[in-house]
Amino acid sequence: MKIGIYGTLMTESATKSIKKELNGVGISTQNISSETQTKELDCIIVLGGDRGIRNYFHSVSDSVTPVLGISESESNGFLAQIELREFSTYVNRLKNKKYEVEEVPRIGVKIDGKNVYPVLNDVAVFTSKSATLMEYTLRVNGEEVWHDSSDGIIVSTPIGSSAYSMSAGGPVIFQDSPVFGIISVNSLDVTRRPLIVSNESLIEIDDISSRIYCEAVLDGIDRYRVNKILEYTKFHPSAHIIRMKKDSTAISALAKKVHLAEDLLNMPPSSKLLLKILEYEGVMTQKELCSKTLLPDRTVRLALSHLLEKGYIKKKVSIRDARQKIYEISKLD
Repeated sequence: MKIGIYGTLMTESATKSIKKELNGVGISTQNISSETQTKELDCIIVLGGDRGIRNYFHSVSDSVTPVLGISESESNGFLAQIELREFSTYVNRLKNKKYEVEEVPRIGVKIDGKNVYPVLNDVAVFTSKSATLMEYTLRVNGEEVWHDSSDGIIVSTPIGSSAYSMSAGGPVIFQDSPVFGIISVNSLDVTRRPLIVSNESLIEIDDISSRIYCEAVLDGIDRYRVNKILEYTKFHPSAHIIRMKKDSTAISALAKKVHLAEDLLNMPPSSKLLLKILEYEGVMTQKELCSKTLLPDRTVRLALSHLLEKGYIKKKVSIRDARQKIYEISKLD
């Protein structure tokens, strides 16, 4: 048996720890990159939690080799179930292939006729400056569904339905549903409601216009300028994710997230923003949070204090630099 180890977010100590555990039960390993041929591998281990898995599938589009996501800290992610500290208890199951492989759908994206990488969560289209309306036409399978004027629009997979989509009023979609969600964000038409369409559909956002240019935001990470049209289709192959824990299914994870969403209603906007950033980006320092959110240092400090007091996040010493404190989302019980 041979297992690949991938991740730009890996620490050397974590990599050594994983290799030691695998070699101890007779499993050979190799570090891989986005250029590595993975057909000869039984599976791939990716460190970095959900963020690490998204990064992997952004750079490796055609692999069907199953991926096991591992977080170096406590994780309540949808894609990465296993924590590094508990990895040793799963090594024999991994060796004997006593796990399930879930096919997670991806969205293939074409911007103004050019393909970009497929996404696991969502594609959001907004103006390049907040609080500016954009106009667009939504078409599904060639038929016009609506012409809208709004803050933007989100197309989401089931996995992504509990992230940005849910925050914008979209429905939570169970992971095994063969559908995509379409959500208009703050439409001027008060009757506008989210749509659920087959994931075999061709979705087009066309005739995009605004006072300033518009951008497509892929999985909350990369931004691409859009001149006129985006096209969305189901991407083949799907992402293949190894599931070890039956008690960490989409249903239980969604239930926890819905409970958290109810508690978030009375939170300050800065606290909500920090939680969302930590969810997408993983573990971060206070300085990194200030840079990412563009909030003043004092505002970030107060928001972190509030989240720590409520138990939504934890503060730890960085294993990369003992002089730094890092923040992460706490497990929701």
